[in-house]
This record gives sequence, C-alpha cells and structure tokens, in this order.
Amino acid sequence: MVNFQCKRRYDWEDFLEIMRLLRAPGGCPWDAEQTHVSIRRNFLEETYEALDALDRDDPADMQEELGDVLMQVAFHAQIEKERGRFSMDDVIDGVAQKLVYRHPHVFGNVQVEGSEAVLVNWEALKRKEKSQFTTADAIEAVPHTLPALWRAEKIGSKTAKAGFDWANTIGALGKLEEEVRELRAALEAGDPPDVPHGVREELGDLLFITAKIAQMSGVDPEDALHRACDKFDARFRRVEGLADKPLAEYTEAELVELWRSAK
Repeated sequence: MVNFQCKRRYDWEDFLEIMRLLRAPGGCPWDAEQTHVSIRRNFLEETYEALDALDRDDPADMQEELGDVLMQVAFHAQIEKERGRFSMDDVIDGVAQKLVYRHPHVFGNVQVEGSEAVLVNWEALKRKEKSQFTTADAIEAVPHTLPALWRAEKIGSKTAKAGFDWANTIGALGKLEEEVRELRAALEAGDPPDVPHGVREELGDLLFITAKIAQMSGVDPEDALHRACDKFDARFRRVEGLADKPLAEYTEAELVELWRSAK
C-alpha cells in the first residue's frame, strides 16, 4: 500500500500524484514496467475513442475519453520525469509559451482581419519557430505517423500554399485518370507488386492524387473514406438480406445485379 488519501473529488495535483504513485515502488507492477513504446498504441486508441465520443456529441463519454487521453499525456510525462529530462510542468509551460507566441493578435499588438489571416500568421510563426526555411522543410515536418490519406492531404495543402498546384480540380482529375491507366498497366503486366512502377507504387500514386483532389475540394479524405465504408456496410447488409444462397455461389454478374438491387 502507498501513502495516499482517497477523496470524493480529486484535483490536478492529485492526478499527477496518482500517476507518480502508480509507477513508484509499492505501486502497480504493470504501470511500472511500461515505456513510451509499450503504451504507444494505447495513446492512439484513446485518441480515437475520444474522437468517437466527440462525433456522437456524448458529454459523458467525452468527459471520460478526454480524461483517458490526458492520462496518456501524464503517463508519458511521468516516464520522462523519472528520467530527469522533463516534467508535466515543462509540458504545460511549453504549450502555454507556444499559444502566447502564436497568438500575437491576442497577446501582442499584431492586427489581423478574420480567421483566415490568423491561420496564415500561425503557419508563418510555426515555420519560423521550427526553422522551416523551405516548403520542403515543412513537408518533411508533417508527421510520418499520420494516417496516410491525412498526411497526403497536408502535404498537398503545403505545396499549394507555395504555388505548386493545379489551376482547378479538373486538372487534377486528369492526373487521377492518368494514374488509373498506369495502375491498369501495372496490373496487366503481372509483375510482383513491389517492383519499380509496380502495383504498389502506382496504387500509392493513385491514392496520393485522390487525397490531393480531396484537399482542393475542401473535403477531408479520411472522413470521405469513412463515409464510403459506412455506405458500403449498409449496402452489403442489404445484399446479404436479398441473397437466397451463399454469396460465394453467385456468379460475378449475379453479384453485380444484387448490388444494384441493394442500391
């Protein structure tokens, strides 16, 4: 047992003390064994669960899931405090310093007109702060751990701001059609997928330009694909409901007709 006074309601300092005690001698063996790597996936899962609660506009779940995300932040900060590199206080100070620095129109004497100007100023300050002197520097700084469609969209947005862009989405659509033709050629060649200009490379090019068209259209490609998944799920359920025998026993033409009927 550790020396801790249970309460009906805990505050911020209690929360940090609980995290410290969980990893301290006499605390929880599991918590004490964890590293940044071992709980990395937990951070991601908790974030997605918080997003799900936000999408459902469920206040009870929001409160719980945001707390779980905060716990992950505190967990990683506690690991670093034990290593003597930084603490949760440093994390809080760092983000506070960043907010003040990137909002000179609030905490300084910079004048802006509208939210668009705020975003332009934010991006300029961010690049200065992180010593990103070129657009290529800014692209490289996009986290490689982002979902690939989201990463592609952000890259497309940064190059567009530098003037490297199609005049309109129709021009980008022409590139999409070109990539479809190249993917078809790779599939017809029958080579292993990882050869140069093979299926993997051409499929990646196709997905990249698709994300670019989404960015140019003001559409979140991740959201668009999630909606497509939901639509497919609903239609496939109707397909199964209409089927009078196992789907594997249908011909391709019959499956296409079933799909049309489900639509």
